[in-house]
Amino acid sequence: MELILKSNNEQSIAKIIALAKSLDVVIEKKNTDINNPAKATIKERILSFKATGPSSFGDAQLWEKELREDRNLPFS
Repeated sequence: MELILKSNNEQSIAKIIALAKSLDVVIEKKNTDINNPAKATIKERILSFKATGPSSFGDAQLWEKELREDRNLPFS
């Protein structure tokens, strides 16, 4: 079984590690910052992205209209 605990409180983590050692539980520690500013910056850049020029794909509505103009719909 695997249990993941995340905390920025070093004292709490130390107590949990001491308890785990007394219970013969294997501990693997990964240093990850919960409030990683780099992740927040990347997320903000993605969410606030604005294109500076026209889409390289063109106008999707015009393309679909041209593609389907020769088809007869079954209910018309």
